Amino acid sequence: MLMPTSSNGADSSSATELDIASSVSSDFQKAKVLLVDDSRLLRMGLRRSLEEIGLSDITEAGHGREAIEILVREHFDLMLLDMEMPEMNGMEVLAVLRDTPHHPWPPVIVISGGTSLDDAVRCIELGAEDYLSKPFNPVLLRARVRTSVERKRLRDQEVLRMRQLKRQHEALSQEQAKTEQLLLNILPRKIALRLKAGEEHIADAFPNVSVLFADMVGFTAMSRTMTPAALVEVLGDLFSRFDLITERHGLEKIKTIGDCYMLAGGVPEPSDDHAHAVMDAALEMCSALEQMRERTGGALRMRIGVHSGPIVAGVIGLRKFTYDLWGDTVNVASRMESTGAPGRIHVSAITADLIRNDFQLESRGSIEVKSLGQVETFFVNGRN
Repeated sequence: MLMPTSSNGADSSSATELDIASSVSSDFQKAKVLLVDDSRLLRMGLRRSLEEIGLSDITEAGHGREAIEILVREHFDLMLLDMEMPEMNGMEVLAVLRDTPHHPWPPVIVISGGTSLDDAVRCIELGAEDYLSKPFNPVLLRARVRTSVERKRLRDQEVLRMRQLKRQHEALSQEQAKTEQLLLNILPRKIALRLKAGEEHIADAFPNVSVLFADMVGFTAMSRTMTPAALVEVLGDLFSRFDLITERHGLEKIKTIGDCYMLAGGVPEPSDDHAHAVMDAALEMCSALEQMRERTGGALRMRIGVHSGPIVAGVIGLRKFTYDLWGDTVNVASRMESTGAPGRIHVSAITADLIRNDFQLESRGSIEVKSLGQVETFFVNGRN
């Protein structure tokens, strides 16, 4: 396994700060991107999509080992990573990045030929920023690339400013207030305050939370009937509405995975009514999509899956400040979504038991769920 090395730790730290400072001062068009795919034709297609949005500093690698060798030598703002490759596959590359958090690895968007949401969840658990399936939607790819690069800029700026403040031992100032606001834009307030207090490794166990996955159905078909600008505007408007709903119910948005939206209740602040809050949010998300029916032509629908149980939540790495969740509860929630039905909210029996006194439940009977076997599940039709 390839690991980054340095003969002088101080020199390496200084070089890293220079890289970060240079990256922060650059605009979007100067971002450096690494394409990793064993197919030359697919690399050509990805390159064209990136060049169409103004990116020109693009490096290519034909397999994972070559990609690691390039990343050790050079600083990048984003990596687009294939899964199935010779010598070192995508999962192995993500494992190297996870196991060496001291190196300034770029954010990673996985582009895979697989269609399993379990694969997407595994990639995210290993540290990937986002996950798109082949054949990729060029419009969605461009939107995710722009978002990932801009978030990378914010994180790099945060690291640089925090180091400067620590070295200079300055009192609280206007610049520090800006730095804290950047943290609050990226992380939950409670977690941001713990990082600010000097806590480096944050991982907490939560015995009772509810996790929701909402996946768009019909997005690819709708993209054929709309201009790229209109399509991105619709998706951005919808996810912005979801953000407001999440905030209103005291929930935490975890991330988006392609055109899938993930949130949780009961983290990072424990809550006795986490399942009720998530279910109210799910119903409002369905209403928000319905309100956009005229703009989408009714072509866009949504599967929602919810499961409740224990999870581990925390921040991994020193530079990629991302709050994430791990555990079987996350996996089961994703399977509730993937085995659900368009336009329906599909929940496990555990979640159903928590909300049955206040919500209308429709038994789906026993269904086969991957890795779980036959389980009883329910559809939620509304509040009582």
